[in-house]
Amino acid sequence: MEQVMEAIFRKGALTPLRPLNLPEEQRVTITIRLPGDELPADALAAWQQVYGDFSDDDLAEIDEITLDRSHFLPSAN
Repeated sequence: MEQVMEAIFRKGALTPLRPLNLPEEQRVTITIRLPGDELPADALAAWQQVYGDFSDDDLAEIDEITLDRSHFLPSAN
Protein backbone atom coordinates (compact mmCIF):
# COMPACT_ATOMS: atom_id res chain seq x y z
CA MET A 1 0.00 0.00 0.00
CA GLU A 2 1.31 3.46 -0.85
CA GLN A 3 0.21 6.69 0.83
CA VAL A 4 1.33 10.14 -0.25
CA MET A 5 0.92 12.98 2.21
CA GLU A 6 2.48 16.16 3.45
CA ALA A 7 4.43 16.38 6.69
CA ILE A 8 6.32 19.01 8.65
CA PHE A 9 9.89 18.49 9.85
CA ARG A 10 10.12 19.87 13.37
CA LYS A 11 12.61 19.19 16.18
CA GLY A 12 14.24 16.34 14.26
CA ALA A 13 11.06 14.42 13.41
CA LEU A 14 8.51 14.34 10.59
CA THR A 15 4.93 15.01 11.68
CA PRO A 16 2.21 14.03 9.16
CA LEU A 17 -0.42 16.68 8.45
CA ARG A 18 -3.19 14.07 8.53
CA PRO A 19 -3.65 10.77 10.36
CA LEU A 20 -1.83 7.72 9.04
CA ASN A 21 -3.84 4.57 8.39
CA LEU A 22 -1.17 2.28 9.86
CA PRO A 23 -0.97 -0.07 12.83
CA GLU A 24 1.29 0.91 15.73
CA GLU A 25 4.96 -0.01 15.31
CA GLN A 26 4.54 -0.44 11.52
CA ARG A 27 7.88 0.01 9.76
CA VAL A 28 7.71 2.16 6.60
CA THR A 29 10.04 3.57 3.95
CA ILE A 30 9.92 7.33 3.46
CA THR A 31 10.81 9.27 0.30
CA ILE A 32 11.39 13.00 0.84
CA ARG A 33 10.32 15.40 -1.91
CA LEU A 34 10.29 19.14 -1.25
CA PRO A 35 7.38 21.22 -2.60
CA GLY A 36 8.26 22.42 -6.09
CA ASP A 37 10.72 19.57 -6.68
CA GLU A 38 8.55 17.85 -9.27
CA LEU A 39 10.12 15.24 -11.43
CA PRO A 40 10.02 16.10 -15.16
CA ALA A 41 7.69 13.15 -15.78
CA ASP A 42 5.31 14.42 -13.07
CA ALA A 43 5.19 17.88 -14.63
CA LEU A 44 4.58 16.42 -18.10
CA ALA A 45 1.79 14.18 -16.80
CA ALA A 46 0.16 17.16 -15.09
CA TRP A 47 0.21 19.20 -18.31
CA GLN A 48 -1.17 16.28 -20.32
CA GLN A 49 -4.11 16.06 -17.92
CA VAL A 50 -4.99 19.69 -18.65
CA TYR A 51 -5.91 18.77 -22.22
CA GLY A 52 -7.22 15.26 -21.45
CA ASP A 53 -10.94 16.03 -21.90
CA PHE A 54 -10.66 18.13 -25.06
CA SER A 55 -11.63 16.77 -28.46
CA ASP A 56 -9.32 17.06 -31.47
CA ASP A 57 -11.48 19.95 -32.72
CA ASP A 58 -11.15 21.71 -29.36
CA LEU A 59 -7.38 21.29 -29.44
CA ALA A 60 -7.21 22.64 -33.00
CA GLU A 61 -9.21 25.71 -31.93
CA ILE A 62 -6.91 26.26 -28.93
CA ASP A 63 -3.89 26.08 -31.25
CA GLU A 64 -5.49 28.56 -33.65
CA ILE A 65 -6.28 31.05 -30.87
CA THR A 66 -2.83 30.66 -29.33
CA LEU A 67 -1.04 31.23 -32.62
CA ASP A 68 -3.13 34.30 -33.55
CA ARG A 69 -0.91 37.07 -32.20
CA SER A 70 -3.29 39.85 -33.26
CA HIS A 71 -4.93 39.62 -29.83
CA PHE A 72 -1.62 40.23 -28.07
CA LEU A 73 0.30 42.68 -30.23
CA PRO A 74 -0.77 46.19 -31.22
CA SER A 75 -1.51 46.74 -34.86
CA ALA A 76 1.49 47.83 -36.93
CA ASN A 77 -0.72 50.15 -39.03
